[in-house]
Amino acid sequence: MNVAHKIKSLVSDQRFVLSLLTVALFIFFGLKNSAFFNADFVIYPLIRDAATLSVIGLAQLCALSIGHLNLAVGRMAAVSALAAGAAYQYLHVSLLLGLFMGLFVGASLGALTGWIIVKSQVNAFIVTLAMDFALLGFVTYIYVTFTGATTAFTTKPAGMEFWRNTSWHQYCVAGVCGPKIFPMMLVPAIIAIAVIGFIFSKTRLGRELLSTGSNLRAAKLSGIPVDRRVITAHLMSGLLAGLAGIMLAFTNGSFTAAIGSQFMLPSFLGPVLGGTLLAGGSVAVLGTFIGTLLTLIIRQGLSVQGIGLETLNIALGLVLLTALSLGQIQKMFTAIRMRGRT
Repeated sequence: MNVAHKIKSLVSDQRFVLSLLTVALFIFFGLKNSAFFNADFVIYPLIRDAATLSVIGLAQLCALSIGHLNLAVGRMAAVSALAAGAAYQYLHVSLLLGLFMGLFVGASLGALTGWIIVKSQVNAFIVTLAMDFALLGFVTYIYVTFTGATTAFTTKPAGMEFWRNTSWHQYCVAGVCGPKIFPMMLVPAIIAIAVIGFIFSKTRLGRELLSTGSNLRAAKLSGIPVDRRVITAHLMSGLLAGLAGIMLAFTNGSFTAAIGSQFMLPSFLGPVLGGTLLAGGSVAVLGTFIGTLLTLIIRQGLSVQGIGLETLNIALGLVLLTALSLGQIQKMFTAIRMRGRT
């Protein structure tokens, strides 16, 4: 009975099922086409992209924790990368200082968004959508004004190439280097996952954020400063969006206006597949990374098979729709079982 109970618990654990599905799809696509197992051209870029998209997923997760949506995560990422790129280009600051400047801008934009939501009492969907359009215009104007037709800051600070191209375990013998598997970009992603996981599982701040998302009225009656928690959640969202934008700029090798333009769908796919509730009150930090990895395996696997971009987007849209429907499907089956017992 004990073993059966453990098996039942594992099967009902969304992260376990998601992990099994991820591994199964990875093996399936590899057996279907051996090119999928190519370390340098498929696996390394896949893991590198998973690191960046997991961070943008965490940015969305912070907003979802209080039952809000942040539709401006992509533009916050773009403005943060713009700030870092401009600092490298014109102020010639160090890699670390430019990173902190970009993160500060992202956090400030997030805090401003949260403050507007609190003071205006307008739905977060509307506020973040308006912020998205405003930042889009701002980013375009700045790049066109300061960089002309190139629309990019191309100065590369010392150390940027290391983070862009280095693998943890790559070995070289007599000038011949082995395949790259684990990019250094995993390091900031792992740190972000660890910190956000600690906040939501071990701290009072995390509990208050989840309580705010679970039941706003009850949180207020319990003495939780819900207005401050709304601002804090969006500050965290902006900070992580900024980190993702700078990571993407490092990966691309330049700071461009297009950074963050593809972040919207991935920002929802990872956390929702991982088990984060859209209604707020429950988050899945590690599940966000697993969900992100799953979507990238699907995208890369279909791409290796020669599937077009349109089909890829349809497939990912169906994956998101299925994930959003799982809760209702489970309730439906539970109701059918309950009726059968009565």
